[in-house]
Amino acid sequence: MNFSEVFKQSNQLCKVSPDGKYLATCVQYRLVVRDVSTLQILQLYTCLDQISHMDWSSDSLFILCAMYKRGLVQVWSLEQPDWHCKIDEGSIGLVSSRWSPDGRHILNTTEFHLRVTVWSLCTKAVSYIKYPKACQKGIDFSRDGCYMALAERRDCKDYVSVFVCDDWHLLRHFETETQDLAGLEWSPNGCVLAVWDSCLEYKVLLYSLDGRLLSTYSAYEWSLGVKSVTWSPSSQFLAIGSYDEKVRILNHITWKKIAQFEHIATINNTKAVVYKEVEKRPAVGSDDLSLHNITIGTTLFNTQSKYEICPPPVQVPVVKPDPDRANPKIGVSTLAFSSDSRYLATKNGGFQVQSLNWHCCGETLILLGKDQLCLCYMDTDQEDK
Repeated sequence: MNFSEVFKQSNQLCKVSPDGKYLATCVQYRLVVRDVSTLQILQLYTCLDQISHMDWSSDSLFILCAMYKRGLVQVWSLEQPDWHCKIDEGSIGLVSSRWSPDGRHILNTTEFHLRVTVWSLCTKAVSYIKYPKACQKGIDFSRDGCYMALAERRDCKDYVSVFVCDDWHLLRHFETETQDLAGLEWSPNGCVLAVWDSCLEYKVLLYSLDGRLLSTYSAYEWSLGVKSVTWSPSSQFLAIGSYDEKVRILNHITWKKIAQFEHIATINNTKAVVYKEVEKRPAVGSDDLSLHNITIGTTLFNTQSKYEICPPPVQVPVVKPDPDRANPKIGVSTLAFSSDSRYLATKNGGFQVQSLNWHCCGETLILLGKDQLCLCYMDTDQEDK
């Protein structure tokens, strides 16, 4: 492994462009765009205040910078550095800002979730969507970018509205059988919308595009319920992470459970590979990479850690959360399928981890500290030899 020099960043705002060519980082009120291969600065933009949120458009041509405290959004162009756009929500405030899939519309959610404002960069037209619900995941776009599902709350009831993204007209509007809708997510093929209730009631509902209820799933009726939900890329499986520290997999034919996994503290499976840190020392010299002895060095933290593979059985250290406190750090909070839908990675517990992101090429990692970042390059040529 090789590591780049360390660069400054603020609030973990560091993202690679969707085409993998550029690296954008925010340092206070400045936006820095670098070439990923050389890390040379290509563009430097100055915003009107400290940046709260930053995101690339889907075609990597524009960058959105939101300043929530000021109710401002600024948009910058990579092709035309002198061009810029400023959106001021005024006294109504701003709590979130995001791109539409076409990369030419910006959706701003105002304070107290009074409305969602859709701004067009091409026509400068403005559309307003009322009654957005403040919840875990209240907006989701279909994979093809044609439809947007929005969770709504009106008259003390939950609803879902489906909009056509071309002109933002309402396609479907239906009430959901939830007590307190917490999130929604389209299946990758865009045929089914998964809706789940708050953690106080275990309920996952599957709706068709026209609003028909296809199925309802509940694993138990006690204590805390659903914590995380995700679809497999093939749309054949729906994974549900729960507060009982288990993962349940539903199939797309009958919407019944076909598998259940637990996070056990003792690993006995001989096929499992467990790495254990056995040494940590100041990072000096070159890095060594081998099958059974992995050494990772990084100037980001100025330490070098040595890992060894542990033979089973292995006792995994766990953190015992306090269930009596609000939002207990327990349950399956993270679910991620592999691209071929064969593997599922999950995280249980609540222990704190450092942030890292893969570059889309699969050969570079972005390592984020509290206020610094660096790139880690996987030496694939040396591994092949």
